[in-house]
Amino acid sequence: MSLTVKYARSFLCLATFLAWSSLAADPPTPAAPPGLPPGARFLPNIKYVSGGAERQGLDLYLPATGTNLPLIVWIHGGGWMEGSKEKPPGLKFLNHGFALASLNYRLSQDAIFPAQLIDCKAAIRWLRAHAAENGIDPHHIGVWGASAGGHLVALLGTTGEVKEFDQGDNPGVSSRVQAVCDWFGPTDLVQLTKSFATNTQQESDSPPSRLIGGPVSQNVEKAERANPIHYITKDDPPFLIMHGDKDDVVPLEQSQLLDAALQRAGVPVILRVVPGGEHGGAAFREREELERLYDFFVKYLK
Repeated sequence: MSLTVKYARSFLCLATFLAWSSLAADPPTPAAPPGLPPGARFLPNIKYVSGGAERQGLDLYLPATGTNLPLIVWIHGGGWMEGSKEKPPGLKFLNHGFALASLNYRLSQDAIFPAQLIDCKAAIRWLRAHAAENGIDPHHIGVWGASAGGHLVALLGTTGEVKEFDQGDNPGVSSRVQAVCDWFGPTDLVQLTKSFATNTQQESDSPPSRLIGGPVSQNVEKAERANPIHYITKDDPPFLIMHGDKDDVVPLEQSQLLDAALQRAGVPVILRVVPGGEHGGAAFREREELERLYDFFVKYLK
């Protein structure tokens, strides 16, 4: 298997790193996912962009009871070119007074960056604009993503006041979020590409190059535009970054770069290096790691 194929496929490992998670293509009429708590409401395929593309939709999960609920938004991985909002991890949060949303975004074969970030911000604006009717607290929205989704949530956390990425519906509504959990997401696409691309063809076929619409080494300015570090300000929301020390797809260094930059700006950040953690995998299902995630969201969203 080529390194490029391994890189792309590894972004899809979300199907294995949580027992209650999988990535699958959207069915025409989605059924409620396994693990949905009794009485919880499942609102599928909500269009967060009026008249938008098929991928510009989200699923909303609401607990059986409760109002003014803090919201966690899951953003899937897949190398920015695969993946689905289907069956997100985190359904257990519904048992603890959280609402959960899971969204799709345009993939790199359909639209290059910043389309993915524009979509994620549009989804946040829609959720905030419709918070009252869904019993959601618009002031407490957190985001959580893995791999390519981790990259996008990091950008959501650092571009809250960057207006160029706020396009489309609900223009007067903020896309700012209050907490970010980044699971092993890329940060610096230039350095990431150097770490695995050994020839021009490999680089051209890589997910980062496809994301920005050309070889990273020949489009450094475009690649840097996708680096969350460049947008950090001291008032950014708290971050929890979790990354395995055995990750051979997105090196641990990528999260270390983000952690260091957030610390320099004075942003609250925890970098958790997961012992034995690969690019996802069983190490992220350990009770200690899941409790760390839960405690983070409780602290900053409740």
